[in-house]
Amino acid sequence: MQFTPVSTLPRRLRDRGAEVWPGVILSLGIAVLATFVGHAIPVAGSALPAIVIGVIIGLVRRPGARLRPGVAYSSKFLLQFAVVLLGAQLSLGSILVVGAESLPVMLASLIVCLLGAWWIGRVLGVHRRLRTLIGVGTGVCGASAIAAVSPIIGALAGEVAYAISVIFLFNVLAVALFPLIGHALALDPHAFGLLAGTAVNDTSSVVAAASVFSTAALGFAVVVKLVRTLMIIPISIGLSVLEAKRSAGAGRLTVRRVVSFVPWFLAGFIVVALLNSIGAFPQSVHDPLVAASVFLIATALAAIGLSTDIGAMRDAGWRPLLLGAVLWVLVTATSLAVMIATGWVGL
Repeated sequence: MQFTPVSTLPRRLRDRGAEVWPGVILSLGIAVLATFVGHAIPVAGSALPAIVIGVIIGLVRRPGARLRPGVAYSSKFLLQFAVVLLGAQLSLGSILVVGAESLPVMLASLIVCLLGAWWIGRVLGVHRRLRTLIGVGTGVCGASAIAAVSPIIGALAGEVAYAISVIFLFNVLAVALFPLIGHALALDPHAFGLLAGTAVNDTSSVVAAASVFSTAALGFAVVVKLVRTLMIIPISIGLSVLEAKRSAGAGRLTVRRVVSFVPWFLAGFIVVALLNSIGAFPQSVHDPLVAASVFLIATALAAIGLSTDIGAMRDAGWRPLLLGAVLWVLVTATSLAVMIATGWVGL
């Protein structure tokens, strides 16, 4: 085994920095622009504008040899680090209170969505990776869930771009339709907050839909949405195990082996969430951590957009879009059905 001499490490790190910085700076610049777009059009957030701007730039001129290392670094490591920081959005108190109220609705809609993605996606002929991304994006929390699982399943840039675009389309429809559904069913603000937090994906869209319905629904909707983010943990672990078994063949699963499948960034997500739960982050640090996670996701998605193969997206056709539509309807219908069964909605 050969070891790198300590004396050469600073030069190696400096060379590595010089290699990745051009592409990282380009991705950061796109993320800044996407953040401004997200502030101007809140329902769009920063994720979709980042990936769209990246795709457009990539179409005009594909990243050359000087930019490619930094673009790859942004799309992988920065994406994983952003997932770690997402844990700062969760607290144990909110999880216990809101989880107890919303768990039946949340679990039922998630199970229906994941089973639907697996079965309907296969019937439609949607590739395994793409149907997984659309399934977790619809069932858990949109772009954040897609960001978390895409490195685990080895998703291609085009698949990530397509999945996020599908999720965004139905988020926009949800912002327009959910308040109308809520008023038609005479939902109180608490009940509508549960529906929006469970059946609408990205936080920006949850905020928009709840705000249109009533300001009283907003707080509960956002907390439900953040608790729903916790589902990233078991789903990511499950996918890690499945991917490991697929690549290495079946073998006996022990606790130690399962733990070895957990990606480092998912472990970091859990640690940050636990630290936030015990109050380790003061408010002066908490808000910047949350903002940093959102910005880094935009940076990573900008890099994914820059390296997206539009031809592959075109080849995927209309079937993934249909899958997203069916799953969106399934999640909404399941959420309402369980809410009716548990007394949240009176008919």
